[in-house]
Amino acid sequence: MAGTALPTDDELAAAGLRLAVEEGASGGVARITLARPERHNAMTDRTWTALAHVGHALPASVRIVVIDGEGPSFSSGIDTAMFAPGNEDSALNRFIRDPAGRAELDAAIAGYQEGFLWLRRPDIVSVAAVHGHAIGAGFQLALACDLRILSDDADLCMKEPALGLVPDLTGTKPLVDIVGVHRALELCLTTRTVGAEEARELRLAELVVPRDQLAGAVDDLVTALLETPRDAAAATKELLLGAPGRTLAEQAAAERAAQVERFAAWAAAAGRG
Repeated sequence: MAGTALPTDDELAAAGLRLAVEEGASGGVARITLARPERHNAMTDRTWTALAHVGHALPASVRIVVIDGEGPSFSSGIDTAMFAPGNEDSALNRFIRDPAGRAELDAAIAGYQEGFLWLRRPDIVSVAAVHGHAIGAGFQLALACDLRILSDDADLCMKEPALGLVPDLTGTKPLVDIVGVHRALELCLTTRTVGAEEARELRLAELVVPRDQLAGAVDDLVTALLETPRDAAAATKELLLGAPGRTLAEQAAAERAAQVERFAAWAAAAGRG
């Protein structure tokens, strides 16, 4: 929820993140950078908790969220150092030593998922700028975003099943929604790597560009997104996100209801409401 204090730079750094919020006449842009290049931006439970904190605390002015990675990779996925003996901070590690704590682990994973779920909010558009490896949790973070721009050296992989685990950071639904259940099954159970060109063919990327053009392509997209009025963009995103779960008649009714609200806003702005 906006109004909560954002994490400090030190707190973000401890979680392997950086955050910059740019305010403009058409709305704000938040840029979140995965910033552990020495570990190929491997993520920990602290990373996911900090992402959730950022999502709850972003200023209400923010319309666009861009997530990228520092160094040669977007993210190599989960940091296996989380499972090192003596790591008392990790709920995952505590559960390995004491499997009786199922409820604690379930609650912990729900908290981690919050770091990904907020990226679907109707009031923002989230963009993943992916280069190099996006593996496991990194792939799921890209899938949590509304739009993905990939550099031509990007490689995507859903690695969790190869580790004896399942993807649990909200990545399975968008993967199935995008590529279909059968292709998703093949990708997850073979854990094979998908290159940038195949990702575009599978609709996992809206755009693939040379590595040195990635930042510029993202900036061009952000500029275009900001040109659409905020309330119309949010209402349209909400309509589109709800469409897969509705019949045609239900979607038509949802369109009517949204449009009535938009015309009411127009009338109020013109002093007629």
